Amino acid sequence: MTRGFRPLLRGSTYAGALFAYCGALVSLPLLPFAALPALAWPSAPEGVRIVLTVLVWAVLIGVLGLARTTRRVLIACARRMLGVPLPDLAAESARSAAPGADRLRTPLWLLAHVALGWAGAQSAVLLVCAGLLLPGGWAGAEAGVSVRGWSLRPEHGWQSWAAALGCLLLAVVLCLAVTGALRWLAPRLLGPSSAERLALAAERERALAERNRLAHELHDSIGHTLTAATIQAAVAGEVLGADPEAARAALRSIEESTRAALEDLDYVLGMLREEQTGTAPPRSLADLPELLDRLRHAGAVVEPELSGDFTRVRGTAARAAYRILQEGLTNALRHGAGGPIRVTVTATPDALRLSVVNRTGPGGDSATPAFPTSGHGLPGLTERVRLLHGEITAGPDGPDHWRLTARLPVRLPA
Repeated sequence: MTRGFRPLLRGSTYAGALFAYCGALVSLPLLPFAALPALAWPSAPEGVRIVLTVLVWAVLIGVLGLARTTRRVLIACARRMLGVPLPDLAAESARSAAPGADRLRTPLWLLAHVALGWAGAQSAVLLVCAGLLLPGGWAGAEAGVSVRGWSLRPEHGWQSWAAALGCLLLAVVLCLAVTGALRWLAPRLLGPSSAERLALAAERERALAERNRLAHELHDSIGHTLTAATIQAAVAGEVLGADPEAARAALRSIEESTRAALEDLDYVLGMLREEQTGTAPPRSLADLPELLDRLRHAGAVVEPELSGDFTRVRGTAARAAYRILQEGLTNALRHGAGGPIRVTVTATPDALRLSVVNRTGPGGDSATPAFPTSGHGLPGLTERVRLLHGEITAGPDGPDHWRLTARLPVRLPA
């Protein structure tokens, strides 16, 4: 019983009714323009002129609902006043390509909004006035309410008070009904159409793909830098007393590595904030010599084999190739058992072939990792290569080596 009365005590019920009544008031400025055809036809019967005015008024309200700005305002107001979880509008191209039936939903909402507002406002005013005037002390000698031939005239005092209470209760129920009707209509007429749902889903998919790409960028860059910096710091600590120059070289390499990582981090955070950053673009194959130098400063022996004009590889393939090599070299530092790291980059007119081979241990198993790993490196590389329609393999190569190979289809510029 109490649960049934809860909606009557909520402020949102009356906020929704107020929203409907405000819609009726906003439509008033259109009424003088709607009356012009009737005024230009003075010989027509009064009933015809009233009907003509109402029809023109409805057409003007519907035309107002065709404006995209009107829909944005109505969606924002419905969220605020009705508490309906309406999503934001989809992309402009999706809205402009929406079929005619979808474009008519906003005018239909506006017409229903105004009609409910006028009907609800007039009925609520009548019921509240009746509730205030029916008790004999307010209405004078004889209490009663008459509207177009219909009258309510209680004969006794307690009947007047009961009728007044009933009118006020009906006004409250009317507010609940108007709010409920608008809440039922809002998702159906203001919610996203089929084309907008597809556009919203595509936008969410693009945003998720971009976030995954940025997460891979951050993982590859920061993970490699931390691994290299840790090894370089250990090398500097060991040779600080015996070879200060080597220690200073290791510290300079740490500085260069961390500065490059900070640039990558600034770039990724700028992309997440959708800001224009002043940092360099993501790394590409042109930065490969710098990457190899940082590994040498960390004490690793790197044997590069570069063939073909890979400096002409541009765009996504060049960035993906750099990250693949960076991840392979980072894993070699983390899990390798010493020995040289062979890096092969071969550029042909139709493909870019990459290979990183490092020594592990007897049986081809990687040594126990010296650093904690997230396990996202190789899956992230696999996803990168798959999106580029390439191929990637990683696994033991003989009894005591590990090989990471990748092939990326590219088209070199002429």
